[in-house]
Amino acid sequence: MFVDRVTLKVSAGRGGDGVIAWRREKFVPKGGPAGGDGGKGGSLFLQADPELFSLESYRNRKLIRARNGMPGSGSRCKGRDGEDLVLKVPPGTLVRDLSTQEILFDITDDRGSLCLCAGGRGGLGNSRFRSSTHQAPYRCTEGKPGEEREIELELKLIADVGLVGKPNAGKSTLLSRLAEISVKIAPYPFTTLRPNLGRITFDETSSFLLADIPGLLEGAHRNKGLGIEFLRHVERTSLLLFVIELSPWEEERDPFAEFQMLREELGAYDPKLLEKPFLVVLNKIDQEGSEALISSFRARYPFPPSTLFTVSALEARGLAELKEALHLSQQVCCPLA
Repeated sequence: MFVDRVTLKVSAGRGGDGVIAWRREKFVPKGGPAGGDGGKGGSLFLQADPELFSLESYRNRKLIRARNGMPGSGSRCKGRDGEDLVLKVPPGTLVRDLSTQEILFDITDDRGSLCLCAGGRGGLGNSRFRSSTHQAPYRCTEGKPGEEREIELELKLIADVGLVGKPNAGKSTLLSRLAEISVKIAPYPFTTLRPNLGRITFDETSSFLLADIPGLLEGAHRNKGLGIEFLRHVERTSLLLFVIELSPWEEERDPFAEFQMLREELGAYDPKLLEKPFLVVLNKIDQEGSEALISSFRARYPFPPSTLFTVSALEARGLAELKEALHLSQQVCCPLA
């Protein structure tokens, strides 16, 4: 199951208590305080794992707690520290404090671990309080509690290319052909209920990660249809790939108007999305009568012709040219605005 938003209560471990103890060893004159310090509580860390693409592992977890430190013991022995706990999340995860709505971390790569909650300090044993004027202190301190937070983890996929289109435009079929993977495909709207990911490998040194975003309806920025539930997943993409369906049998359908609607929805959600490079794919050219729709679209299309492609994802026609354009996207793409 694809899960991209979870709420958790996280708590670091409590420090172990210091203890009061005395030396009672044979042949040791005068004895003295020998209580050891408590161990430090375990801390909670966050780490990006490139192998993860969902927050599913946290779906049924409401409380995550690191281990407590152990109390000290005699002979000035320090208690064992609590084991640290590392929470692995997909790259692109935002960590937000629920009480303040402050964004604590934006985890975009796997460069080390980030401390989310620090473990509590261990208490001091009575051996720590011995002095020249106080040779037998009967005093120790308790361990400190670890930090606690209520947080929200929100995943915004980090993909090179985001496929955007209306329901049933053929995005999943196109993804399956380009990335050579198997995805759910059916002849009804909203077949895709979660983002699908696929990777195109061009050679040993270059590849693209594609994200198929569930279909957008007019009013998606107001949460119509699947709405903003998945619109946030196009925020981090480097390139937008608009997939427009050619449907000659639907007289009222206007492919160019659909393209304009998609642009308006993206702009209403976040105007910065209109600054991203893009390509447009007119899909289903295998349908009879599609030539007239293509000609009409080209005549009204205000952007460079190099950004427009005609394909049939079902019959794998025109995909070689599209893959080459994706490979050279820095040269052939332009901003939407």
